[in-house]
Amino acid sequence: MRTLLALICFSSLANAADRPNFVWLISEDNSKHFLKLFDQHGAETPNIATLAKHGLCFDHAFSNAPVCSVARSTLITGCYAPRIGAQYHRRAAMSPLPTGMKLFPAYLREAGYYTTNKSKTDYNVLGIEGTWDASSGKASWRNRKAGQPFFHKQSFGVSHEGRLHFPTADIENKPTQTDPETVFVNPRHPRTKTFRYTYARYHDQIRLVDQEIGTVVDQLEQDGLLEDTFIFYFGDHGGVLPGSKGYAYETGLHVPLVVRVPEKWKHLADFPIGTRVDGFVSFIDFGPTLLKLAGLDVPKQMDGNPFLGKGITADQVNSRNATFGYADRFDEKIDFVRTVRIGKYKYIRNFTPFNYDGLQNNYRYIQAAYAEWRKLYDEGKLNAVQRGFFEPRPMEEVYDVESDPYETKNLAASMPLEPLQNLRRTLAMHLKETHDLSFVPESVMVAKAMENPTAWGEANAEELWELQQIAMPGTGRFKVARVWLEPALKADNPMKRYWAIVSCSVFGQAAKPLMPIIKTMSAEDDHLLVRARAAEFLALHNGTDPKKVLLDVLAQSRQGVQANEILNIIVMLRDGRHRYDIPVTAESVHKSVRSDQNVDRRISYLTSKLGRSDRWVNKPRRRGKRKRQPKAADK
Repeated sequence: MRTLLALICFSSLANAADRPNFVWLISEDNSKHFLKLFDQHGAETPNIATLAKHGLCFDHAFSNAPVCSVARSTLITGCYAPRIGAQYHRRAAMSPLPTGMKLFPAYLREAGYYTTNKSKTDYNVLGIEGTWDASSGKASWRNRKAGQPFFHKQSFGVSHEGRLHFPTADIENKPTQTDPETVFVNPRHPRTKTFRYTYARYHDQIRLVDQEIGTVVDQLEQDGLLEDTFIFYFGDHGGVLPGSKGYAYETGLHVPLVVRVPEKWKHLADFPIGTRVDGFVSFIDFGPTLLKLAGLDVPKQMDGNPFLGKGITADQVNSRNATFGYADRFDEKIDFVRTVRIGKYKYIRNFTPFNYDGLQNNYRYIQAAYAEWRKLYDEGKLNAVQRGFFEPRPMEEVYDVESDPYETKNLAASMPLEPLQNLRRTLAMHLKETHDLSFVPESVMVAKAMENPTAWGEANAEELWELQQIAMPGTGRFKVARVWLEPALKADNPMKRYWAIVSCSVFGQAAKPLMPIIKTMSAEDDHLLVRARAAEFLALHNGTDPKKVLLDVLAQSRQGVQANEILNIIVMLRDGRHRYDIPVTAESVHKSVRSDQNVDRRISYLTSKLGRSDRWVNKPRRRGKRKRQPKAADK
């Protein structure tokens, strides 16, 4: 038996001996906007630029998700996270892989590769066993057998958002190498001293990333491996300046990607060395690309397509012009956003647009720039573009990101109907085909689908499609949408009732003819989330105090993710323009859910000094815009 195993091992190693090596160098939390190689306002990164000189620079590379664990789960599986139940950061439950599938490095390992990870394994999926030969802060290709090909993945935390959690005293006492007066501040942000310093400090961190990447490349050269190794440098999702990480804008999704092509294996890249590649690639494609470069088959369960390898032509790659994005729960902050970009047009669908971007997230607001941005909003010192982060969003947004890279001018109401409908249809069909599991609330997914989320989605495809149609009632008149929303409010399926109420909240005042039904549901529905969403509608559009209903359903909840969704509604109604007084304490939730980390974060915030400061006016604010000072903070 031992002889047989040894022969199998020797055979795998012999077959792998003449295959390229792969190294992934991943900078955490930075979009393409912070490297001069990709954006005129970015920092100089000479080591990354040298990689590009000897390889390919991808101008349209995208993380499918704007946050760590979801983006990383997409990378390691080659699958859209909402299809496999891995779309929530931090996960309430780990998601099993699709039947018969492994994480992509496991296929390389089976083919004889030495696989190493230095060192994050923050995935939302199970199946890590058998993936890595070594996974730690000391993992290195140098521990492989002689002549063995390798895949080495390494992350660089010096660009992580935590590096911007500095005390405000640093602005005066800790100078940056980058001059704060010279940095570009994107138009969504006020150009204050705090923001300029934060940008400058992040530019310094990007330069440190570049130095660390140079060190790894030097090690490969010292080992005589440089011309045998494909080196991928990329960001693991968008940047950490406010409104980037966690948000499905270009600053959260559009990442830098450079691939150094080794001399020995340049025949596997059908591009001239030093080329800038125009075709669209995204994280679902990265794993399949390595398998293709290694001469292996891409598993049919993966969603991505290779963009390098034998038989992949430059014309094929440059013809690719679309990418999809998703943003769901990010720590305790809940949202549901889906995007598609086709060419220069970016389409964003906000499924709960009343749930504004700037809703409290405890970890985000540690950053001084975040806190100042909100303070300036409360003081009425922001212009229209800057204050949009703290106000309800449109149901749909469309941006020409070539002329408007920071997505400030929504074209949804003014662009020609045909291209708008194409964007709508493309996204709708993608959500249908991928059986997007976010069309049931996370608490329902965890309770019903986590044994095999992919199979559950396929088995319940018809129901998910029906829920999607209710959740996407079109952008026309409510009179048209009422034809299917009213029956959905009365349906036996609580998820149909749930989405019908959310859609009514999107339509707003136009949906008031259905008020009597929704009032009854708020008082009597047997599903806690349906009651909570009904109370939310009445609070937003009828001035009805939601306190009694929301505190009642919160006390009844026995599931952490469900309690957190109710708390999300409470924070939005307390902190938003209506400013409802909903007094929450630790005793407001059942003891069985108090240990849930997101429930704990919400309770900590709602009972903190910040959660009870003077900026929360403890009386309902009905409809109408707040009066603000005309002076903008960036003038």
